[in-house]
Amino acid sequence: MSDIARVGVVGCGLMGSGIAEVFARAGLDVLVSEATGEALEFGRTRLTNSLETAVKRGKLTEEQRDQALSRLNFTTDLADFADRDLVVEAVAEREDIKIQIFQTLDQVVRRRDAILASNTSSIPIVKLAAATSRPEQVIGLHFFNPAPVQRLVEVIPTLTTSAETTTRVETFAVQVLDKEPIRARDRAGFVVNALLVPYLLSAVRMFESGVATASDIDKGMEAGCAHPMGPLRLCDLIGLDTIASIADSMYAEYKEPLYAAPPLLSRMVDAGLLGRKSGRGFYDYSATA
Repeated sequence: MSDIARVGVVGCGLMGSGIAEVFARAGLDVLVSEATGEALEFGRTRLTNSLETAVKRGKLTEEQRDQALSRLNFTTDLADFADRDLVVEAVAEREDIKIQIFQTLDQVVRRRDAILASNTSSIPIVKLAAATSRPEQVIGLHFFNPAPVQRLVEVIPTLTTSAETTTRVETFAVQVLDKEPIRARDRAGFVVNALLVPYLLSAVRMFESGVATASDIDKGMEAGCAHPMGPLRLCDLIGLDTIASIADSMYAEYKEPLYAAPPLLSRMVDAGLLGRKSGRGFYDYSATA
């Protein structure tokens, strides 16, 4: 059985709050941090609302919701992570911010065999490991949105991650979280995004060149290939800024044109048209906001 009982999540945005919910529903002692009190309250509200929705949909009982909420604690001070067995970083896809967080966690987390993990979808894990004095305990643990629903997690050991750390994380994912782990090499995009992102970028290029409308592109993949969601709606769901960030990381590593962000995608990100979270992307969501 897993020896991980006290966990931390750095970041309480869309992914961080989802990961924290997964941990709380699994019976773990969860501590969540954010940079400011305002961001923390926003994340706490998102988490509470998600649990309420699970109750309304019959996925949780009211008792299970209350138990999950009782396991959640919040902080704006990373020093409070001192007693954690596992800390998962889930902040914005910026390498400089993530490195700074790992440097701080390395200093404050007391347990020497504690695991420091990142939920990054594109930044090399080894760069984060190199910022610590315990690279053998650093690993990628990549959840998918929405984390409480999606069963897959990618486990990404680096060249310096110990076999023991990898085994502990995979055991934890299966036995405690009831997730399905797949192991990936520490390469930009890992498994899922290395396959998915070129497909999404191809759909953006098709729309950009006027081959078809956004709705017809999506309908083609939904009705023609039985995809549950078309590529442009999926871009809007993931976030166009996230797609662009992953594309940039993959292009920087492989230098292959299929990974390069199309000009339209870059312009939309610059304009703040990020998809569902901003109210507009390839589709307009303002009426449902």
